[in-house]
Amino acid sequence: MASSSSSSRLLFLLSCLALALLAGAEVHHHEFVVQETPVKRLCNTHNIITVNGQFPGPTLEVREGDTLVINVVNRAQYNVTIHWHGIRQIRTGWADGPEFVTQCPIRPGGSYKYRFTIEGQEGTLWWHAHSSWLRATVYGALIIRPRENKAYPFGKPSLEVPVILGEWWNANPIDVIREAQRTGGAPNVSDAFTINGQPGDFYNCSQKETTAIPVKPGETALLRFINAALNHELFVTIAQHKMTVVGVDASYTKPFTTSVLMIAPGQTTDVLVTMDQAPTRYYIAARAYVSGQNVAFDNTTTTAVIEYDCGCASDFGPKIQPAFPALPAFNDTATATAFAAGIKSPDRVKVHENVDEYLFFTVGLGLFNCKPGQLCAGPNNNTRFTASMNNVSFVFPQHDSLLHAHYYKIPGVFTTDFPAYPPVQFDYTAKNVSQALWEPVPATKLYPLRFGSVVQLVLQDTSIVTPENHPIHIHGYDFFILAEGFGNFDPKKDVEKFNYVDPPQRNTVAVPVNGWAVIQFVADNPGVWLMHCHLDVHITWGLAMAFLVEDGYGKLQSLEPPPVDLPMC
Repeated sequence: MASSSSSSRLLFLLSCLALALLAGAEVHHHEFVVQETPVKRLCNTHNIITVNGQFPGPTLEVREGDTLVINVVNRAQYNVTIHWHGIRQIRTGWADGPEFVTQCPIRPGGSYKYRFTIEGQEGTLWWHAHSSWLRATVYGALIIRPRENKAYPFGKPSLEVPVILGEWWNANPIDVIREAQRTGGAPNVSDAFTINGQPGDFYNCSQKETTAIPVKPGETALLRFINAALNHELFVTIAQHKMTVVGVDASYTKPFTTSVLMIAPGQTTDVLVTMDQAPTRYYIAARAYVSGQNVAFDNTTTTAVIEYDCGCASDFGPKIQPAFPALPAFNDTATATAFAAGIKSPDRVKVHENVDEYLFFTVGLGLFNCKPGQLCAGPNNNTRFTASMNNVSFVFPQHDSLLHAHYYKIPGVFTTDFPAYPPVQFDYTAKNVSQALWEPVPATKLYPLRFGSVVQLVLQDTSIVTPENHPIHIHGYDFFILAEGFGNFDPKKDVEKFNYVDPPQRNTVAVPVNGWAVIQFVADNPGVWLMHCHLDVHITWGLAMAFLVEDGYGKLQSLEPPPVDLPMC
C-alpha cells in the first residue's frame, strides 16, 4: 500500500498535470546523466564532469506555465546537485538544488527527480551544479518563451542564440578549490574564458573550434547572454554592432542601446542585434571586469565570431580576419556602473513604501587567524582567507539539509539569529579598517521572515582585505533594485536616489565595489532560501546566509511535503 506522503505527492502531480493541460501548458521530461567525459581544450585532453557528455550541457526550452521533470543520475565520482538558477520554485524548494541547503547531495550512483512548474517568468535563465566547483563544467541554458499565442514585447527576432560565457581550467577545478581550502590561500585563476564551451581565436589550439554564429544581412538576432563563469564578472562587446538590451534574469526591460555589457556570474542579459554592417566577420569578445585591488585574475580574452552570409559567390571562411571590438579596461568601474544604471523595468512596478523588515547586511572578505598545525597561505602572516555577511561566515551543514531540518523541526542544524544589522558599525569603505574587525564568526545562522512580509535590504560592500564588486544572488526570489551607490549607505541622503517607478527586477545584483545596493522583495515563497555571492571562491569562504520564510495560511501558502526520492544524508 502506498504511503500517505507518496499518495499526496501523486495527487499533487495529477492536479498539476490537469491544470497544465487546461492552460495549454506542457510537462517536459528530461534525463541528466552526470558523468566524466574527455574534452580537448587548449591543446590537451581533460576528463571533465558533464551532463549527457555535453559541454556546455543541454539547453532546456519551455514556455511560461510549463512543468519540468528532470531525472538527474549521478555517474560521476563526486556528489552533485543541480540548481535551476532564477526559477522562483514557488512552494517547491525541494527542487532548488543548493547542496545541504534544500537537499542532501546526490551521491555517486544515486539519482533524484527535480519537479517544478515555471510561473510568471519569461526570458533567459540557466541551470548549473551547486556542489563544490562542479559548475565549472556542469551548466546549460534554460530558455522560457511566452505562452502559446503570446508575443515578445519586441519585434520577433529572425534567430535566437544562447551565448554562454564560461571559465576553463587546465587542472581539475575540484582539485583547484580543494588545494585552496587546504592551504587557506586563494585558488589558482582559470586558464581561459569560453563562449559556448570554446575559448576562441586567441588561445593555443583553439581557432578551428571557435564558436561561430551565421547571420544574414538585415536580420535581427536575439542573443541570450549567460555568465556561467565561476569567479569573474565580464565585459562583452561586438565589433561594430550595437546591442539593444531587452531583458535581464528572465525579466523584460525598457529597451536601451549600448556598445558594452557587464554581466556578473549568475546574471543573464538578452540583447537584440541588427545585422546592419558590411557583410563580413565580426568578433564577439569578452574579458574580465576586476574591481578588487591586487587580486589575481584571468587576463585573457575569449571570442566568438558573427559570420555574415552575403548571398554572394565569395566565401569569407577563416581567411578573413574578423573585426575586433573595443573592450573596456579590466578595472573600468565607470562603464560597469553606467551599464547597470541603464537597466529599468518596462512599466511602472509595485514598490512598497511600507516595509516590514529593514535589513542591513555587510558583504566582503576577511581573514581567519591560523590555528596550530594549519597551513596559512593568506595575505598576512598566519592567516587564511574567509568571507562573511554581517561578520558571520556561513558554515554549510554536513549531515542534513537546512530545509529538511526546518520541515521536520530537527534541532542542532542551524539557528535563527542571523543579525539584521552588523554587530559592530564602522566606516565600511575606509582604506584602513581596524584589523580587530577582520575575523568573522563561523556559524550556520538563518534569518526568519514572516510569510508576506515586505523586505528591504541594504547590501554594503566592505574594504576589509579589499573592496570588490560582489554579485549577490537570492534563491527562490526576484527582487527590485531600488538604488545603487558608492561609499557608505546613508539612510537620510541616499533614500532620495530610490527609484520607486521602474526599478529593474533581477535575481542577482552586482553590489558596486566600495559601495552599496538596496533591494526589495515580498517574502511570498515559503522555505529556506540561500543568499550568496556568485563568485564561487567567495561562497566557498562563507559569503552567504539563508532566509527562512515561514508558511502562510493554508496549503497554497505552505511548503510542499518533500518528494519520496529526496536524497538523504
